[in-house]
Amino acid sequence: MIRGLLIFAKIAILAAIGYWLAEQSGHVSIELAGWRVDASIGIVALALLILVVALYFAVSLYRTIRKAPKQFQENRALSRREKGYRALTQGLVAVAAGDKLEAQRQSRKANTLLNDPPLTMLLSAQSAQLNGDEKAAEKFFEAMLDHPQAAFLGVRGLMMQAAKDGDQDKALELAQKAHDLRPDTPWVLTELLELQDDAKDWDGALKTVEEAIKAKALPLEDGKKRKAEILMQKARIARDQGNEDIALNLVKRSVRVDPSLAPAVTLYARLLQSNGKLRKAEKLIEDTWKLKPNAALAYTYKDLNTSVNELEQVKRFEKLTQSNQDHVESRFAMARIALDAALWGEARKQTAPLIDMATQKDKTPSPRLCRLMAELEEKEHHDMAKAHHWLELASTDNDEVEID
Repeated sequence: MIRGLLIFAKIAILAAIGYWLAEQSGHVSIELAGWRVDASIGIVALALLILVVALYFAVSLYRTIRKAPKQFQENRALSRREKGYRALTQGLVAVAAGDKLEAQRQSRKANTLLNDPPLTMLLSAQSAQLNGDEKAAEKFFEAMLDHPQAAFLGVRGLMMQAAKDGDQDKALELAQKAHDLRPDTPWVLTELLELQDDAKDWDGALKTVEEAIKAKALPLEDGKKRKAEILMQKARIARDQGNEDIALNLVKRSVRVDPSLAPAVTLYARLLQSNGKLRKAEKLIEDTWKLKPNAALAYTYKDLNTSVNELEQVKRFEKLTQSNQDHVESRFAMARIALDAALWGEARKQTAPLIDMATQKDKTPSPRLCRLMAELEEKEHHDMAKAHHWLELASTDNDEVEID
């Protein structure tokens, strides 16, 4: 509409100029090849204006005719692109819907209409996967690696195929390549971390988990737990290689990151013990017990000092469990140590609430509790019938209250 108004305005201006020229006085004489023309100056000026306008429209028409083939080609290409992208979209929808034939049909159509290899190769690869042609899909994904804008998608496709085929080494190599291309992508970081864990590449996993925490690819608490576990694994390797100082430093970092990680705490305590720091090791487990009691902590706590007799062990465990006396693990620990000291009443005092818990829920007690009760019946009363009854319950397939 604006363009039409502009054309109308131009015509109006030219008409006004022509009218003004026609009204002007004066004459002009022109002689050419025996011809003589006499006219007023207004008529001559108007004739020149008409000539200029005619030339302008002639040039415009020439340009339009000259551009017509190119414009036709551009319009045709635009139409092909629109149809191609429509086919591409419909093909991706078909892949998502699991429609193999439609995905294949739209893939061929998009390949024919579009001159955009990365996008069409992606659709072709996904269509091939949907039709079970993994080899063809792999070729398409590999071809995408030659296109910078699609290389990441190609790597991702190959990585998923490698993981599906169980080729962990290749999947790890491709995950690292995906990380090089897009280092802050959350799923790349989490996938790389899982593969590094499986490969026991603890150095790489430590670096990756720190990046994942920074990029918020993992919740902070989950990231800290993973980091603590990785540091613990590195500490175990250092210990096994005889590098106790390095192991001690690594496991200390692990416990600092996650003070409730029982395997790290027990490893730290044993390393402290081997360095003659028994009280520090005991204090470490006592502090951890306040946070999160665990059976492994109880076993380690007992092993830290085997020079004392059973009654002294009971006193040690009373100190250990006093901060969490009603916790399931505290009752198990006290029952176990009381049984070892032949304090049958104390052992039954600790196991009774655990049995009541199972009875109230109409469940079978956990195998651990059943084995403990079998041992108690055998040692206190030499009642083998009751002991066998508890052992049978320990091996039952019924639902149980598991408190390990």
